[in-house]
Amino acid sequence: MSESLFPALAAALAATDVEHKLSLTRRLAADWQSGQLDWRDTTPLELVCGRPPRPELVPPLRVPQRNPKSPEGRARLLHAIVHIEFTAINLALDHAARFRGLPQQYYADWIGVAAEEADHFDLLRQRLRQLGHEYGDFPAHAGLWKMAERTSVDLLARMALVPRLLEARGLDATPPIQRKLAAAGDEESARRLDIILRDEIGHVGLGDRWFRQLCSERRLEPESTYRRLLLEFEAPWPPAPLNETARLAAGFSPGELSALQAGRS
Repeated sequence: MSESLFPALAAALAATDVEHKLSLTRRLAADWQSGQLDWRDTTPLELVCGRPPRPELVPPLRVPQRNPKSPEGRARLLHAIVHIEFTAINLALDHAARFRGLPQQYYADWIGVAAEEADHFDLLRQRLRQLGHEYGDFPAHAGLWKMAERTSVDLLARMALVPRLLEARGLDATPPIQRKLAAAGDEESARRLDIILRDEIGHVGLGDRWFRQLCSERRLEPESTYRRLLLEFEAPWPPAPLNETARLAAGFSPGELSALQAGRS
């Protein structure tokens, strides 16, 4: 008899030790793939997001500037991305754990994303260690997770404002970061970000697909609904320039990209 998926998700989400969270996330993904977990359980569960005691979380404006021209600046920049990947593990786990009664494919999608984010975290943490630092050495901020908390009662808003807004920002930011790293002579870090960018297009694409499906079910026009949610939640408007190639691959339409680049109306 299959066990419930949701306690396993809650345990991985709640884990505060980094290695334990990675282990639980990978075990969860393996158990899901082997058909051992049932997604139809509706028993309520309290969800707690576990984080290690370090890095110290500070407001975004208090995170120091990260100039990749210096070794420490490159380490700080890479640490910021490592922290994003750690947060993304929690986000994917929470997407799956928090919302019930959805198709099996919904849970399959976000469990798969959680496992990939764990791999991303490891890939970049290894590089950070090669630069002489560990995850937790520098302050970080919790902007991504704060939006998850704000959208915790509505899956439509969650898909719009986490994967489709804040995580999509990574599609825009990654190529300029890669160019800066390469210009500073750090080709290895830039190459590792190629893997992240490729996979993140798929992750944003899942957010786009579920957002559009939910809009269809609620008889909402998706692109105007997306802009409405940006304003309603006072979310940061996607800053130009947008990575049009990556965003088109993730499901944004040319017309929507034009509207976003035109700014708030």
